[in-house]
Amino acid sequence: MTWRRAVLGMLVGGLIATPRLGWAQQEKIIPVVGVLHDRPAGPSTSIRTMKEELSKLGYVEGQTVTFEVRYAGGKPEALQTLARELVRRTVDVIFAIGPAALRAARDATATIPIVTINLETDPVAAGYVRSVARPGGNVTGLFLNQPGLTGKWLQLIKEAIPGIHRVALLHDRTSGPWQRDAARAAGQQLGMDLQVLDVEYATDFDEVLRATTKAGARALVQLTSPMIDLYARRIAELTLKQRLPAISPYRSFARGGGLMSYGPDQTEWYRPAASYIAKILKGAKSGDLPIEEPAKLELAINLKTAKALGLTIPPSVLARADEVIACPEKAGASSGC
Repeated sequence: MTWRRAVLGMLVGGLIATPRLGWAQQEKIIPVVGVLHDRPAGPSTSIRTMKEELSKLGYVEGQTVTFEVRYAGGKPEALQTLARELVRRTVDVIFAIGPAALRAARDATATIPIVTINLETDPVAAGYVRSVARPGGNVTGLFLNQPGLTGKWLQLIKEAIPGIHRVALLHDRTSGPWQRDAARAAGQQLGMDLQVLDVEYATDFDEVLRATTKAGARALVQLTSPMIDLYARRIAELTLKQRLPAISPYRSFARGGGLMSYGPDQTEWYRPAASYIAKILKGAKSGDLPIEEPAKLELAINLKTAKALGLTIPPSVLARADEVIACPEKAGASSGC
């Protein structure tokens, strides 16, 4: 009887223990993706795109993956604390959006894989990766070719405004020096005198742009940054008010009344970012995943703004446009559109 009771107890105990082990394993295998963003909290088309793409790859929110999202509310200094929170949460991968978020994530951990979308940084020069083809370390993701893109912005302005010499650069000082330095090198090759306008807060735009026109700059090139992206329409209004031809990386600038935009479709970048995250969750090492650049850059030109500024865009430039805008978005009946 004692032997039978012992065997029965082992069997019953095993049956009871097995589900508990299964539950524990199930909890453990549901990965957690940390998202670090410097923007204010709220609905985000870009993050929604990333989640939708992840679901197509088998990672459905609430079922096979969970998310810990941290927004800095437009205050880059808060990102360090938020990044450490994600590390303490022991997330499986951190998705860092923008240069300040990447710096904070990399400062917080050298072991948790980090996927980034970063339009501003040279990843090799900044020390995040060993090479574009084989990053090594824990950082990978999507970056822009800084020398090529900054040179293209200046070239487009030069073609649109023949004879232009003095051009201002709108530079977010928190984004690092790489774009600014690449633009200076490109400007020297093109024979342009560049005036660097450093901004740090959205309240800087009005004063800086007024000073630009007084200093004699005939056009404005905007470098990329999450803040400049967020306030692209506001900058469009200010450049039009100051009668300053300008080019931006963000199409929302041209659609909101700015002269031109040239850059990648950022929302589409969140799809390959999701692919990086999925590969890492399946066991790939971030250091083995090559850095990617955007497959396509798109040019948009606002002809109504060109007319208001007294410019005639050359046919050679118009022919290359992916979008020609006759009127700003949401233009009123009194606008003449």
